[in-house]
Amino acid sequence: MATLVGRVISIFTCPDKGNPMERQESVFATAGAGLEGDRYARKRGAYSLVRTEVPRHVTLISDEAFAEANDWLRDKGMTTFDRAETRRNIYTYGVDLNALVGREFLVGEVRMRGVELADPCHRPSALSGKKGFKEAFAGRGGLRAEILSDGDIEVGTEISLD
Repeated sequence: MATLVGRVISIFTCPDKGNPMERQESVFATAGAGLEGDRYARKRGAYSLVRTEVPRHVTLISDEAFAEANDWLRDKGMTTFDRAETRRNIYTYGVDLNALVGREFLVGEVRMRGVELADPCHRPSALSGKKGFKEAFAGRGGLRAEILSDGDIEVGTEISLD
């Protein structure tokens, strides 16, 4: 029996590197590839050609971590980021994503495996013209995951552990 740990609260994709992220109400996840229409599924992301043993199928970030990072920025008198500017695909609520590295989990009926923490880089700051992304999101940048099975994901989808 699966244990509910949280929900999907928003979804973003981007067709090509550097383009703005686009909010989606639902998306199709393809095993071994990524989210339909997203730059990494299309092999057109900024890091698509970087040789790595870690799949870049999808990135998840918790809304709680997003809020903490923006609080950190506010405390420093810096401009906050909006969800699309983080360049993450799926926003979650109620999920400790850092604890999912190396674990399989379900997003609705889509099976995923957490492969590594999505350590923040300079790219969101560079694309948005806002400073501090890498520092504010350190330790709370989300999770890169491998998609192991096909299926639809929509806003409100439950996230669970087996």
